[in-house]
Amino acid sequence: MEGFRVLYWHWWGLALILAALEMFLPGAAFLWIGGAAAIVGLLALLVDVGFAIQLFLFGALAVLAWFLSRLVARRDPTDVHAATLNRRGEQYLGHVLILDAAIENGFGRARVGDTVWRVAAAADLPQGARVRVTGVDGALLLVEAA
Repeated sequence: MEGFRVLYWHWWGLALILAALEMFLPGAAFLWIGGAAAIVGLLALLVDVGFAIQLFLFGALAVLAWFLSRLVARRDPTDVHAATLNRRGEQYLGHVLILDAAIENGFGRARVGDTVWRVAAAADLPQGARVRVTGVDGALLLVEAA
């Protein structure tokens, strides 16, 4: 009886397991390493190579895949949408809005799309006035007359 031999579908099974782990563990690292396993499986299907070469190739591809995943994960700091993700108010800096409710005693309301925001300004302004967003304080937009 011949000993256990690693075949291409073993590598593909490992790739599927690593892809499944990706659903439960963050970071996209397992997905990339699973891709390395899939590539080794494809090589094992096309070429008859020994287990030592397969294992070495998997290790090398896994390290390369990890570095590539870090490279892809870097974000462009000039990307406005990525910089203001989960900080919605900051997306409106510089926008000109029309007041839904007059600013009285420093506070009023303005509509942005389908959302009404509470706004604050140093001077009172009438309803319908145009204001420019100059800052954000939590869920409060800081505005000035435009």
